[in-house]
Amino acid sequence: QMQLVESGGGSAQPGGSLRLSCLMTETVFVSMAWYRQAPGKERELVASISRGGTPTFYADSVKGRFTIPRDDAKNLVYLQMNNLNPEEAAVYYCNTATGNMWPWGQGAQVTVSS
Repeated sequence: QMQLVESGGGSAQPGGSLRLSCLMTETVFVSMAWYRQAPGKERELVASISRGGTPTFYADSVKGRFTIPRDDAKNLVYLQMNNLNPEEAAVYYCNTATGNMWPWGQGAQVTVSS
């Protein structure tokens, strides 16, 4: 069964950057996405990337600051986050962007504070 392993979380200052990684334990060619869930809020879609690398989708709040590259040879999807703000502190998860979701991983905790 597919397992999703997120890593790269940590603490950043406002305006700082982090890069998250999502390792898929099986080779698949599907659209993938990053989601985030802040305390007391519902999980929301942050960005997605089609199986061929394009097109990509970004939530309005992250456009121009986040990118979602993928490396299918390594079964990896990344989330490069730049110019972070405190409101983006959350647990970030990866999963498929379409169809049935796989079991959620443990997520990557991101904190943004000075």
